[in-house]
Amino acid sequence: MSRIRSLDPRIANQIAAGEVVDRPASVVKEALENSLDAGARRIDIDIEAGGSQLIRVRDDGLGIGRDDLTLALERHATSKISTIEDLEAVATLGFRGEALASIASVSRMTLTSNASDSVSDGCCAVAEGRDMSVTLRPAPHPRGTSLEVRDLFYNTPARRKFLRTEKTEFGHIDEVVRRQALSRSDVSFTLRHNNKVVRSLPAADDDGLLLRRLSGVCGEAFMAQCVSIEREAGALMLQGWVGLPTFSRSQADLQYFFVNGRVIRDKLVSHAIKQAYRDVLFHGRHPAYVLFLSLPPARVDVNVHPTKHEVRFRDGREVHSFLFSTLHRALADIRPGESAPSVAPDIVAALSSGAAPQQAAMHIPTPAAVDPELVAAQQSALSALYARPMPAADRGALPSSIAEPDSGEEEVPPLGFALAQLSGVYILAENAHGMVLVDMHAAHERITYERLKQRSADSGIRRQPLLVPQTLAVSPREARMVAEHQALLLEMGLVIDGVGEEQVVLRELPAVLAGSNVDQLVRDVLSDLVEYGSSERIRGHFDDVLSTMACHGSIRANRRLTITEMNALLRDMEHTERSGQCNHGRPTWVQLTLAELDKLFLRGR
Repeated sequence: MSRIRSLDPRIANQIAAGEVVDRPASVVKEALENSLDAGARRIDIDIEAGGSQLIRVRDDGLGIGRDDLTLALERHATSKISTIEDLEAVATLGFRGEALASIASVSRMTLTSNASDSVSDGCCAVAEGRDMSVTLRPAPHPRGTSLEVRDLFYNTPARRKFLRTEKTEFGHIDEVVRRQALSRSDVSFTLRHNNKVVRSLPAADDDGLLLRRLSGVCGEAFMAQCVSIEREAGALMLQGWVGLPTFSRSQADLQYFFVNGRVIRDKLVSHAIKQAYRDVLFHGRHPAYVLFLSLPPARVDVNVHPTKHEVRFRDGREVHSFLFSTLHRALADIRPGESAPSVAPDIVAALSSGAAPQQAAMHIPTPAAVDPELVAAQQSALSALYARPMPAADRGALPSSIAEPDSGEEEVPPLGFALAQLSGVYILAENAHGMVLVDMHAAHERITYERLKQRSADSGIRRQPLLVPQTLAVSPREARMVAEHQALLLEMGLVIDGVGEEQVVLRELPAVLAGSNVDQLVRDVLSDLVEYGSSERIRGHFDDVLSTMACHGSIRANRRLTITEMNALLRDMEHTERSGQCNHGRPTWVQLTLAELDKLFLRGR
């Protein structure tokens, strides 16, 4: 008797359903992708009981002809691809042809569609359960398609028992709609739950409506503390918004990344973004972002997972480097006067009026040339912080731009001018917007840290030969990485030679890392090279050393500063990269506007 046999089609459909449909949100995702691929400009989603009783998705797309309705419910039936060349450059969201067949095998499904302008030409296909027998009947319907799914998992009780509460399941559905709404701002979405409108997002045909949609999905707090990004390098283009480091989250719940319009969660992408925020994010916190990466479809493989949540880039190292460098530069260029305090009012005004704020579209600037004389003067003013004990605070006359009310606001720097020192810890200053409080140790720590990094970058990484070369046992794949990336390892300050299929010898390492756990460090670097094609481990350890040096070399609490010294520190902050956070990700300054102060004291009420 033969032990090998072909699977019954019903069982094959059940297995496919297990891969594609694990909860009601999966059905909504597949239906929305089909609607968007059909060119829909309006999509209505109706949900009952968290999706377990009813899921209805209606669109105004191209529709399906009567002759194709039955075929549309068969496995591996699709209009998206026809040749192997199409599969290598997929430009649509769906293409496998499994979704409708899988959904029909675990529910009572009705598919109604019309591909013409005559309402009477509509047709309905009904499929139910494992047998997958399809019944066709006429059904009036405007151009477009309606997918109705009832009693999900009614014939698979084990799967139904894994469903969570109605509130939880609807929360997952809402998240799917939010993602697709961010991906396609030109499409109108309406989501109802138990006949109640939960989300209504009109199509965003201009920048004002686009900001409204972004605010509706991510919240006004994100809009008030984000920076717009747009950069193109060769075939890669990145657009979107990234939250300021001060707008961090306790969990990774406000992170949306799209590749050619497809929402993904990719470890290479997450690693690149995490590395870009490494220097400015408080430990244990997560960045917020909405980013869109565009590249030729042939350079990304979307056919690596049934749910298409994961992708594989043809050149992962190039993508990783592009994402890291773009975000790293964007975060570095945010200085006092360019961050949320000046951007937020314009965004709020835009959301109220529907107009697009000019400052909201903040492109990545090229580093501006710094006046050498200005730098020399600032360093001279700050030199006293290292060389001598601090005298009592000089409480002389205030700068004329603050003391004289006739002075124009353009003369007041972003952080204003110092007024006093509070408890030996904070600097109190006044600028054109109101009051500024600066943590002097945190601010000076960042300034010193950035100078040490720049000095290190200018002089290069000094290598130190090991007195006794260290032999490390590695995997064959890691040993191949050593041979393939000799030049990259040398840039990191590592001289490593391969001596066998599973052994390498470390001969030199960065001098500043002497005495550290070299064995683990090298293994981590090789692991990154295998996983992402690049590594920031050495740079990270190197920066940790510089950060410690900067922390010990910065001014401490209870050191009295003169007004001149405080102003010199403020000016230095305005010209230092990432000066909004200290080396550990804590904020260095806060702004209290006059309107906020009036609100505190109930003025004008």
